[in-house]
This record gives sequence, C-alpha cells and structure tokens, in this order.
Amino acid sequence: MMPPDQNMTDANRGCGERLRIAREAAGLSIEDVATRLKMPVRVVQSLEAEDWSRLGAPVFIRGQLRSYGRLLGLATDTVHAAAGVEPVRPVELKPRTYVPRMRIVAEQSARRLVYVVITAAIALPVWLATQPHLAPDTVSGSLDVPVELPGEPAPRSTRGPTPLVASMAPVSARSPAPAAVGAPALELRARDDSWVELVAPDGRVVEQGLLRAGETRGFANGELGAVVLGNAGQVQVRRNGVEQDLAPYLRANIARFTVSSDGSLAPVGH
Repeated sequence: MMPPDQNMTDANRGCGERLRIAREAAGLSIEDVATRLKMPVRVVQSLEAEDWSRLGAPVFIRGQLRSYGRLLGLATDTVHAAAGVEPVRPVELKPRTYVPRMRIVAEQSARRLVYVVITAAIALPVWLATQPHLAPDTVSGSLDVPVELPGEPAPRSTRGPTPLVASMAPVSARSPAPAAVGAPALELRARDDSWVELVAPDGRVVEQGLLRAGETRGFANGELGAVVLGNAGQVQVRRNGVEQDLAPYLRANIARFTVSSDGSLAPVGH
C-alpha cells in the first residue's frame, strides 16, 4: 500500500477529498476499494462525496471511515476530525444478573441430598421387611380349648406354625434433573468497537449503544427477538458455542437479523 502524499495534511481539505487522493495515489479504483472492504460501491462514493445522509447513524459512518482510512494508511483520528462526525457517546450499561458458580453447585448438591434422603426413607423399611432373620416369628393356634374325655388320650395338634407372607408393591423414585450449566445460547463478542441494538421479542429495547472491543454479551433462548450490529465485520456471533456466518445479514457492514425462540438466526422480514 502506497503512503499518502504530504499534501494530505492540509487542514482545509475534507475527509472525502483526502480519501480520494490517497486512493488514487495508491492506484486503486472505487471498485477495488469496495471489493477489499466488502462495501457497496455507492457507500465508497458517498464517503468520498461526504454524503452522510445516505450512510445512516454516525456510529456507522465512523466505522466505515475507520475501515477506509486503515486501507489507505491514513490516521483514523485525522479522518474523523476532517469528517466532522460527532463521536459516539457510550451509554451506561447495566450489568446482567450474575449467579456465582458456587451457588449453582450448592443448589445442585442440595437437590441430590434431598433425593438420597427420600430414597433411604423408602428403601430402608422395604429392606427390613424382606429380611427373614429380622422378621418376628408368628405362630397361629386355635382358640378352642381341647376337652379330655375319661379313658382317652388328649388329642395332639397336627398343625404347625403358620408362615408369615409379606407382599410389597414395587417402589420407584426418580432423581430431579439438575439444572444445566454452560455457555449462553447466543453470544456476541466485539473484536473492535461496534454499535449494537438488541431488542426483546416483545419489542422492548434490551440494549442500545457502543459495544467496546473485547466486551461480550450472552443471552438465553427467548431473550432476544432482533439484533442490529454496526461494524459487523468486527463482531463475532456464536450460537451454542458455534460461530455464525453473518454474510446473509450484511449490508454496508451493518448486520440485521432476527432471533427465533430456539436461538436460530434469520434475515429481517423472513
């Protein structure tokens, strides 16, 4: 890539003209730039013409200027200053409720302990009743008193003790399934600063503002209904730990897609 000439530092020159001169000095056409940055040709033309009205929110314009300036070797701060685009004011983000892992482990252990106690309470009586050496001897006898007649021997009982028969119905117990602990169903990870808009299925805005480089957001299935990502090429989207291809949802480096209740992604309007 050829460095920009010294005339590019002229403070009276707009960012669009600086980009155009640097592009021509590098021997690139508008189509070449559009191909390398994966932008529509009209977006590159609008940046050089400083026609911000065709490019959307200021955060998107700054991201596109940053990408164009890096391609041509220009200082990003200088290009932004020449463009006169207002910087993005980060909104105050409220942290999501975090449940410590030790609390989750303690709740799982308590459920398992309850299962063990219930199982012991059911199985112990059954085991005691089925042990022959612990079962009490039961002897059945007649309540009739034999009468001895003169000159006749007393009758002898020919019946032995009646055995005890225990009938136990089968008892089943099931352990309550512990709650699954793992990665969020949908995760957003910013490799560079990116503006985001996250909307719940009922239309409520969950978050809107700047997602800084290195920050992540995680959501369970059913928490999000729609997502808009500025500077989308620098945002990694994972579903159940698998990175998703954002190409079907990209337009001018802005990704728009919906999220179904099971976490699958779809273009807006489908």
